[in-house]
Amino acid sequence: MASPNLPPGFRFCPSDQELVLHFLHRKAALLPCHPDVIIPDLDLYPYDPWQLEGKALSEGKQLYFYSRRTLNKITSNGYWKPMAGRGEEPVVTGDHHGNKIVGMKSYFLFYTADGIKSNWVMEEYRQSESCTSSSSTKSSKKTRDRQKQDHSKWVICRVYERDSDEEDGGAELSCLDEVFLSLDDLDEISLPS
Repeated sequence: MASPNLPPGFRFCPSDQELVLHFLHRKAALLPCHPDVIIPDLDLYPYDPWQLEGKALSEGKQLYFYSRRTLNKITSNGYWKPMAGRGEEPVVTGDHHGNKIVGMKSYFLFYTADGIKSNWVMEEYRQSESCTSSSSTKSSKKTRDRQKQDHSKWVICRVYERDSDEEDGGAELSCLDEVFLSLDDLDEISLPS
């Protein structure tokens, strides 16, 4: 799915803050806006990550879509599991009043049904609890009735396949670094004078 309604040369590459503030908040608050035209709604879990092409907004190697927040992230051929060592991160926006947490970002890796880790990564953005509760108190009765249908549980997902060398942070050792790391005792090294 190409970027619709964008002039030639423009790219869709929003920051974390833009994804949460300009897309997810408006979607969850049921405000009339353009996000539905640009980013589609998808039920993520019937699809394996390689099946999302053509269903999600594609920009470069990244796929964007809205989905419902669920705990079980299981597909027909595997499952999404939280990335080790990467807990939830706050999405923060700053202004003259200070920094404010507007959302949370979680990282997931896709594993095949037999437990083999793939290179597919999902970044899932959700509203912070304070944003969810404050938006429901500001809304009209009609909007509050619609929010009882659980519209605040929307998330926006960014899915991409990382290169295999990115697994360890993308840093590769040079041949010289590998030689130095392989030495047992640095006292044995004699430098020319």
